[in-house]
Amino acid sequence: MSRNRFHVKKGDNVQVITGNHKGSTGKVLQVFPTKEQVLIEGVRMIKKHTKKSQDNPQGAIIQREGPIHISNVKKVEEAEATSKATKTKSKSKKKAS
Repeated sequence: MSRNRFHVKKGDNVQVITGNHKGSTGKVLQVFPTKEQVLIEGVRMIKKHTKKSQDNPQGAIIQREGPIHISNVKKVEEAEATSKATKTKSKSKKKAS
């Protein structure tokens, strides 16, 4: 049984590098490993129609984040001195034979 490992995890700051939301940055709210998608705070806001319920007797149209494929985002670190985002590199682990 193999487990998918990704370059981002919940709570990381990321930047969208391709697609309609290119250049947007935000914090990862949730990762969906089976679909290889992530939810990013404030990026790809979609409108969802909800049925009538006790909370919303008239029904409602709510806005929430939509998923983005994990390959379309890169992890960034906020530099303390500047507000500019910087790239990060992950260290590759090589096996010694």
